[in-house]
This record gives sequence, C-alpha cells and structure tokens, in this order.
Amino acid sequence: MKGFLKITVLCFVAGVSVLLCKSSLYAQPTGSIIDSKHNLSVSGPGTIKAIFETRVCIFCHAPHHARTDISLLWNRQDSTTTYVPYQSSTMYATVGQPTGSSKLCLSCHDGTIALGALVSSSQEIAFAGGVRFFPDIASKLGTDLSDDHPISFVYDSNLALSNVELEQPLSLPAHISLDNNQQLQCTTCHDPHDNTYGDFLVMTNASSALCTSCHIKNGWTSSSHALSSATWNGTGSNPWPGSAYFTVAENGCTNCHTPHSAAGHERLLQYVFEEDNCLVCHNGNVAGIDMEAEFGKFFKHAVQNYTGLHEPLEDFTSGTVPNHVECADCHNGHWTNANASPAAPAVSGAIEGVSGVNMLGQFITVSANEYEICFKCHADNNVTTVFSIDRQIQQLNTRSEFEASNPSFHPVAVQGVNMNVPSLIPPLTTASIIFCTDCHNNDNLSGPRGPHGSNNEYLLERNYTTQDNTSESPTSYALCYKCHDRNSILANESFSGHNSHIVTYQAPCSTCHDAHGISVTQGNALNNSHLINFDVTSVQPEQGGGGIRFDDTGIFSGQCSLYCHASNHNNRPYP
Repeated sequence: MKGFLKITVLCFVAGVSVLLCKSSLYAQPTGSIIDSKHNLSVSGPGTIKAIFETRVCIFCHAPHHARTDISLLWNRQDSTTTYVPYQSSTMYATVGQPTGSSKLCLSCHDGTIALGALVSSSQEIAFAGGVRFFPDIASKLGTDLSDDHPISFVYDSNLALSNVELEQPLSLPAHISLDNNQQLQCTTCHDPHDNTYGDFLVMTNASSALCTSCHIKNGWTSSSHALSSATWNGTGSNPWPGSAYFTVAENGCTNCHTPHSAAGHERLLQYVFEEDNCLVCHNGNVAGIDMEAEFGKFFKHAVQNYTGLHEPLEDFTSGTVPNHVECADCHNGHWTNANASPAAPAVSGAIEGVSGVNMLGQFITVSANEYEICFKCHADNNVTTVFSIDRQIQQLNTRSEFEASNPSFHPVAVQGVNMNVPSLIPPLTTASIIFCTDCHNNDNLSGPRGPHGSNNEYLLERNYTTQDNTSESPTSYALCYKCHDRNSILANESFSGHNSHIVTYQAPCSTCHDAHGISVTQGNALNNSHLINFDVTSVQPEQGGGGIRFDDTGIFSGQCSLYCHASNHNNRPYP
C-alpha cells in the first residue's frame, strides 16, 4: 500500500491529474504503468530503461519547466518530421499529419527523438545499453504511417453515414473516446497508463471486441472467422505470432489484419500477397482442408500470379478492372460461413457476401446466385480470349450462353427448355437447375470443393475429352456421364445415332454439343436446340456445295446436312 501511495503522491506533485495515474491507484499489478514497458525508469520491467532515473512519470510529464503550449505538463518536444499517412481506396475520411495526443505518442514511437531528451532537463537521460532512440521493435512506428491504422481524422456522424460499416460515434462504448476535436487518435484504442489488456488497449480485443466497436462488417457475427474454434496444429508457420489468443474466433480480425506495421499497407493486411493472408490458415494447419495444394495444380485460378490489383469496390462492368483473380474475388472473409446453399443456383455460405454481375449484365454488391460471381470474369468482362473449340457460333460471354431466351443451354440460371431428356440421372429432372461448380470443380472429389485447381483442363471436376477419334469409355466423357446415364446414351434413347457417333465413329460429345449454350442473338430453336453447335475442325460443309446445318424436326427427331468422318449428310434424318 505504501508503494501505491508513494506513486500517487509523486504524480500529484508532478501536477499530473489523478486520472493519468489511475492505474497506480486502481488497476491490478499487471495493468499498472509501474509494471509496464511505459515505465522507463530504472525500476521498469522492460529492457529499455534508464540507468539512474527513478522517476516514472518524468519521461512524459514534468512538475516544472514543462511545455507551456500544450496541456498535461508535457515534457517532450514534437517531432518535426513529415509523416506518410495511411491511405486506402476504401477510406472515407481525410487523413493528414498527426495531431493531438497522437503527436505526443509519436514523440517516442516514431524513433526520431531521443527517449531521454526531455523539455525539463538540459541533460539527456542515459539509458541502459547506450540506447538513445526507440529501437527497431514492433512498437516502433517510424515516420511511415501508411502501414498503421489511420489516426487524427474526424470521426463524426457524417463519416459514419458515408461509410455504413462504421458505428455512429455516439454509440461507441465508454472505453473508446475521441478527442475534443472529434478526432480518432492513438488514445482512442490505447491507454498509455494502463496495460491491463496488453498493448495498452483500452479494452480487451479478444474476438475483436475492440475492432468491432467501431467497425460493423456485414455478416461478421455469423461468419466462420468470428465463430470458429479451430486452432493451429503446430505445423508450418504460426498464423498468429505474438498473439495471446489461440483460436480463429479469438483472433477475429487479426487473423488477417494488424493495426500496426502491416506488411500489406492498404487495408492493413498481415502479409503483402493477398492470398498469403488466407493460406497461412487454409493450408491444413488451422482449417481442416489444405487449399494451398490446389493452387499447385496445372489448371487453377492462379491467385499467386497477381498482387495489388484487386479492389474491394471494383465494378466488373466498368471496363476498367485489370485482369486478376484473388481469393477475395470469390470469398468475403468477413461474411464466409459453413452454410450449404439452400438450392441451386443460390450461393453457399462459403461465397456469401461477394459482389457479382447479374443476368442483366448489371454489377451487384452482393451476389444471390453462384453464377453471378463467375460472371464477373467470364461474362461481358471476359478474361478468356481464346476459344476452347472452333465452333460454328463463337461466344466468350458466358452470361449470353445461359440466357433464358436462348434456343438451348445448360440450366445454370433457369431451368432448361428441353422437357425430354431421358438420360438424366435422378434426382435430376428437366426442372433442375445446376451450379457452375457442378462441372467446374476440384478433380479430387474428396478434396476441397470449388474451382480452385484441377488436373483437368478448364478446371473441370471430371474428364471431358474433346479430341476427335476418341474411344468411348466411362472416363472419356466422365463429366457428361455424371448427369447423363451412359447406358441411356449408348442405347440411343434420346438420339438414334448416339452409339454410332461416339462408339463407332469415335466422335466426342463436343463435336456436336456446346456445353454452356447458344445465345439467342446468334442461334435459333430450329438449328441450335439440344446444344447443337458443331466443332468445325471435325465437321465440314456438306459436299456438293452445301453448308453445315442441323434442323430440329420434333421430339427425338431431326436432320443434318454436313460432312464428317468421311460421311456426307444430305438432309440425313433421324431416327
């Protein structure tokens, strides 16, 4: 008790308010400034401390000869340096040079002023080990603040109205305070006199309680990153070095972000390369599934090939978005969860809260359907420039291939137009709708789902041979046979020439059928029903001056005019 009383008297004599020394009176020993690294006196617990100076408060406050241009009996000069402030395309506030209490904190933490250089003394206080300036440790912020949480900006109701993911300032918890100019400062999150919660935080940040006091992220409270009890298995890199927390839920925002000295400056990411912030956990060492291995496959969404191009607010209909693919293009880390899709084509929890392009070609901030996410890169703004097959009708815009008004299409957006498909394997019916990922998915059926990587071309889940003169087998057309019964196809239940075409003449499914669909602006129901769009590398014009044409003449019947596999079809009918 005498120790606490002595400290209180010293602070009072120094002219510092009891509020500034409140931890000395009321806090537990672990929270007291005496037991913290801010005690730079000879009695300090850290390695950075004075050799002889016994006064604790003197390094910031002075009872006499303190600065007169600032309150708090401040005992340090301001740095004269020009700082590089934090900037971000998603920042709604204007961030300039540090002001208020943040300037006071930086008089030590930027490392430009000697720790022992005090206004009240002409002699610099000597520190152990000859240390003069703030050493190169995690809490040295330097003069480049672009990798630190923004400070010294006005946080008012207008800002919160502009950025709907910010809490209204009047609704902030009592622990979190703005300065007299309504600015957010270092002291909004840190109390330099109380280290009860570690890092001198004003409140606990377990499960990101401090972060979420200001930041309201849509979907966060029910997301996997907010709820998961997964821990690091001790293999590979520790995803949370230096953290006091051990589960994904406890680390919360800091699974991916760090408020100071972030490697990825904009948006304060733990790692420079966007995907590294995901894969440090999603490599099987925290999350149960190894996603990192998928990006080592020959065919993949190559997230490792791009950096710094993804923007959270990018509009893929603008025509200005550079080609790229990152985890965040398909997954929203603040929203993602383990919920299954209610039914095709609706998004699952894994891709919930992600922007997209709808069937009208309009940009939407939150996709309701899986295909809308795919349309960002595979529709009007198509990153693919090479046709996979040379067809009669060429189309790279996948959105156009799935239009409900098309003569034929696989039912990705709406149910199909053909009501007679006897080969469908139950529970599929002609009323069914399927996902893009029913075809484009991991080739390892027991591995992580989704089009991250595959050993099959076009990121297909199963083999789909498109080369002419291929021997028919369950594996040659495994993708087709996933939904269409092979026995039905070979028995000619829907087309009387199926067996002869794919078995006898060894023509692949792709010779006649265009898997996505045919746009109504290019085809019609007479010539392009049943996904008919010939591969012109195998199918030539009918000999004798004819062209290449299929005519639909009714249910399970039609006729072809073309030349293929040394056979001339002159209005050849079927059945």
